[in-house]
Amino acid sequence: MPDGKTADLEARREQLYVLMLEAERERAVATLLEFAAGSGFQAAVNDVLEPVLTRIGEAWCRERISLAQGYVAGKIAEDLLVAAASSSSDLLLDVKGPVVIGNVEDDYHSLGRKMVSVFLRAAGWKVIDLGNDVFPSDFIDAALEHGARVIGVSAMMLTTAENIRAVRAELDARGLSGRIRLAVGGAVFKLRPELVREVGGDGSAPSAIQAPGLFDRLWAESLEGEAP
Repeated sequence: MPDGKTADLEARREQLYVLMLEAERERAVATLLEFAAGSGFQAAVNDVLEPVLTRIGEAWCRERISLAQGYVAGKIAEDLLVAAASSSSDLLLDVKGPVVIGNVEDDYHSLGRKMVSVFLRAAGWKVIDLGNDVFPSDFIDAALEHGARVIGVSAMMLTTAENIRAVRAELDARGLSGRIRLAVGGAVFKLRPELVREVGGDGSAPSAIQAPGLFDRLWAESLEGEAP
């Protein structure tokens, strides 16, 4: 039988989960801030927010929640981190990156990319978001300008996912494929996982919530690839 503290945490997580699914953004943030006032921002993130985001991600992968619900969850996480940054917070968040993201040439489906950006920033990554319809050379130029080791390219449909091949070709032509890793994502990659390798991607994540873990792995692989 759980003790009082464990039961309280479980109740708060359940409350936050329900508020996220109901898109009650202000109430959800208020719940987190109330917990942070008594236990600190670090505990609010580690003990309440992160377990709920993990649950949201799992539900998303099983298609039990909508894209919009996932987006609201990400914005709630962002709101808490903004509040922590503007206070004398105990929250210790790594500053990672930078990384470059954008929708591939001819792709204008921005919601998925914006969600990835929210969760990357919440995980401490510095994100350079190039927006929609990004040419292959622009991805590479931005990565070199900012010192990014990971490029994230989003495509919604098969026809635009095929354009990612040109990003891989540009990396190869400049001799950067070991130094800069290519993350790919979008609805079509969930339907056809084999497409990740076919278009030259180094990896993909099943949901935006899991994107930070993918970027962690690809960044580490980039460093290993340059090791003597």
